[in-house]
Amino acid sequence: MKKTSVAAGTTLAILLSVSVAGTVHAGEDAACKTIRMSDPGWTDITATNGVAGVLLSALGYEAEVKTLSVPIGYEAMKNKEIDVFLGNWMPAQNAFIEDLKKAEAIEIVGRNLEGAKFTLAVPSYVAAEGVKDFSDLQKHADEFDHSIYGIEPGAPANGSIQKMIDAGEFGLADWKLVESSEQAMLAQVERAAEKKAAIVFLAWAPHPMNNRFELTYLSGGDAYFGPNYGGAEVYTLARTGWTAMCPNAARLFKQLTFDIAMENTLMGKILEGEEPKAAATAWLKENPQSLGPWLEGVTTFDGAPGTEAVKASLGL
Repeated sequence: MKKTSVAAGTTLAILLSVSVAGTVHAGEDAACKTIRMSDPGWTDITATNGVAGVLLSALGYEAEVKTLSVPIGYEAMKNKEIDVFLGNWMPAQNAFIEDLKKAEAIEIVGRNLEGAKFTLAVPSYVAAEGVKDFSDLQKHADEFDHSIYGIEPGAPANGSIQKMIDAGEFGLADWKLVESSEQAMLAQVERAAEKKAAIVFLAWAPHPMNNRFELTYLSGGDAYFGPNYGGAEVYTLARTGWTAMCPNAARLFKQLTFDIAMENTLMGKILEGEEPKAAATAWLKENPQSLGPWLEGVTTFDGAPGTEAVKASLGL
């Protein structure tokens, strides 16, 4: 009689775990209801956290986002105080990741962005005059006023530029680095663009500057910024054990991928003052085709079909 009761209970549990979407899932562990995420204060991660937050809310979860610097955020993940991080830029953060891997503190959930880059750029009208590589700069030195515009003092990228100048690379020994805030640098770019004047500056993607200006990223800077125009990939990380405990939410994060154009648009809205979740909601309503791949096999927290729940929440 006891064996029959156990078998019946097991059968019932299996039946309950099969949702109408065909996903073996009967709702997450209660500890999965709130998903703790971090944001280093970067607009791109604010944007992607906003998208994740809208989806999670529609699925019955709650995203709790904490603003933490990269080192502190990773330490919090190591201490199991953060569950998910959408901003693992590689190879720039490789040193952090190697330490966390050795401590068996993280799991790599998946790559959420490819095609990111960070190097020197010029307006495309300058590139049309023959400036397409680092080696072309010195040929037009007077037009550039022997100046390269960087970002805030102390930024690693500025250090790379100064190192290049100090080494006399590309004939730039008599050039100077102009340090300023990101916004001040972009204001200088805008002034130059209005006059169709020459200017060379630090640029990166994703960033709304790529929508605001027609840019050409310069080749030839691999030794200072890395290959593929300072190319980078961004990964989603989870603290060790979280994906096993919360497989449904983990499936969403594994499938949640972005592209440069999307992030450029969202970041632009946020920098204009729009609330991140509002910007994300508007984008999702305009791009409902993104929901299918992201939500395939994903349910709500309680085990109901996820795609239908999100569409209903968005009014689609």
